[in-house]
Amino acid sequence: MGSIRKRNGRWQAQVRKLGFPQLSKSFDRKAAANRWIQLEEARLSKSFGHSFEAGPQRSPRLADILERYRDEISPKKRGHLVEQYRIDSLLRAPLAKLYVRDATPMVFSTYRDLRLSQVSPETVRKELQILSHMFTVAEREWGLALAGNPIAQIKRPAPSEARTRRVLAGEYRRLETAARHPRAASYLWPLINFAIETAMRRGEILALGWDSVDRRKKIARLQTTKTGTPRDVPLSTCALVWLEQSPVADSDKPFPVSGNAVRLGWTRLTKRAGIEDLHFHDLRHEAISRLFEKGLSVAEVALISGHRDVRQLFRYTHLRAEDIAKKLR
Repeated sequence: MGSIRKRNGRWQAQVRKLGFPQLSKSFDRKAAANRWIQLEEARLSKSFGHSFEAGPQRSPRLADILERYRDEISPKKRGHLVEQYRIDSLLRAPLAKLYVRDATPMVFSTYRDLRLSQVSPETVRKELQILSHMFTVAEREWGLALAGNPIAQIKRPAPSEARTRRVLAGEYRRLETAARHPRAASYLWPLINFAIETAMRRGEILALGWDSVDRRKKIARLQTTKTGTPRDVPLSTCALVWLEQSPVADSDKPFPVSGNAVRLGWTRLTKRAGIEDLHFHDLRHEAISRLFEKGLSVAEVALISGHRDVRQLFRYTHLRAEDIAKKLR
């Protein structure tokens, strides 16, 4: 709440709200000081929603800050749809009802341990990453007073180890048999093979338009990529054949389906094929490994895959020792 006092012939106005830094300003006239207090209180209340007014002793709830982060910060990121899904999940958790002043490191370490019993460590790590950045933005840009970022004071789950999963012998044919099933989505088999031929990510394939495919030069021009840098992907003759086999007619995209539709279709497909622990993203691992096995250089593979860091590229590269042994004499 605001207060005014006269000091050295001027009116000094102050605004105090728990969870925010104290504001003060001096004026020649008392009316101007009162007006400034009204404007600042309205601005602070608007920053985190009406629930801030639950009581003068209260600070904003985590839900208030999370919602603002979801609406203002998350949309500026690539992959924001997935992040907003995670934020909505956090908003449904009891944690969101806490006031900021009660959000101590112990609260989040307890939340971390509970979530680790429910979901994968990678999911928990990404949720804590969102919360940490939210506190940083709220403190630096929205004027929220914090006694330090509580997430920075707890241990987060370690990043997941790089997967080494490739399509094993016989699995490709089992996938094909399952994809030919009458109830399987007709676009899945061309999509799978196009992914293996190009090493493109799922999102890149689904965003690809026919106007970005140059059949004469055998190139696909990607405008939207994970790194944010457009790139040209060379297309093999086989890749072009699979692209043309997309069953969807009269569309501006070869694969005009959503990421969620592919996720669900892939889950049903691998279950029907009796294949365990094979992710759609593993097809990218498979594709990059095959490119190396064909004899392409690191620079050539990086141009296709879009990797800037060679160390990251090798995370996706899993050559079979028996294949390399055949080259040795």
